[in-house]
Amino acid sequence: FTRLSPGDVIVTGTPGGVGRFMTPTGLLSEGDVVEVEITGLGTLRNTVEGVS
Repeated sequence: FTRLSPGDVIVTGTPGGVGRFMTPTGLLSEGDVVEVEITGLGTLRNTVEGVS
């Protein structure tokens, strides 16, 4: 529905604190890996560090 250009930022997610109300809770912990894959483009992989 819209054309993306180099440098465009795509932001997704939920409001802060939503994970606290999931069963079990959906909070990230140190060492967790978050991956986002776009077919034909690749995978962005980040490891959570230094959660306080």
